Amino acid sequence: MIFGIGDLHLSHSVEKPMSIFGEDWFNHQEKIKKNWEATVSSEDAVLIPGDISWAMTQEEAWEDLLWIDNLPGKKYLIRGNHDYWWKRITKMNEAFNTLHFIQNKFFPYRQYAICGARGWILPGSADFNEHDEKIYLREALRLEASLKDAKKSGQNQIVAMMHYPPLNEKKEPSHFTRLMDRYNVKKVVYGHLHGEDSWGSGSIGQFGKADYRLVSSDYLNFTPAEICPD
Repeated sequence: MIFGIGDLHLSHSVEKPMSIFGEDWFNHQEKIKKNWEATVSSEDAVLIPGDISWAMTQEEAWEDLLWIDNLPGKKYLIRGNHDYWWKRITKMNEAFNTLHFIQNKFFPYRQYAICGARGWILPGSADFNEHDEKIYLREALRLEASLKDAKKSGQNQIVAMMHYPPLNEKKEPSHFTRLMDRYNVKKVVYGHLHGEDSWGSGSIGQFGKADYRLVSSDYLNFTPAEICPD
């Protein structure tokens, strides 16, 4: 079974209490651990679409990554906008027993191919500018590289992760949604959106060929959500 939960915002090595963002976030790390262990088995997969740790360096992030590594299941991770520690992908993929860091590639899980890219602010969003356009186009190339890697390996059941929502508030298509359709992606999970005021701006359900799911941890009440059955 595949589950998803994003925006863990862990801070075992740095001082960053999430409770400043509202009472729902009080002791959120303990909530995630308890609910994860009650939901996920060692044979399941968990998709974590970014904003994993508040650490600024990989050394600071190590305790947070070990914490995730010790939870049940196989974990697949992409970078979020706050994951400044994200670097040396080969080293990270070699260092942990159950963590798989995705960047321009894919990982297989049973009959599925797990792909992903961070994404970015979308055209049509407020304050979108030329700088955003460059990053947006670069992230589209990274997503396509991951999807191409899966297709080259003969994978047909593709599940994709993005940190940023693949559609803007107007629910308009983007390079990301067009890639999802071109590569026949079945499921897409994303995060980034926090609080009731922002959840409504995300797209949930069928759009084109793919089913889209918001999996920010506070949206899920800090409990991994089922994405794909066995």
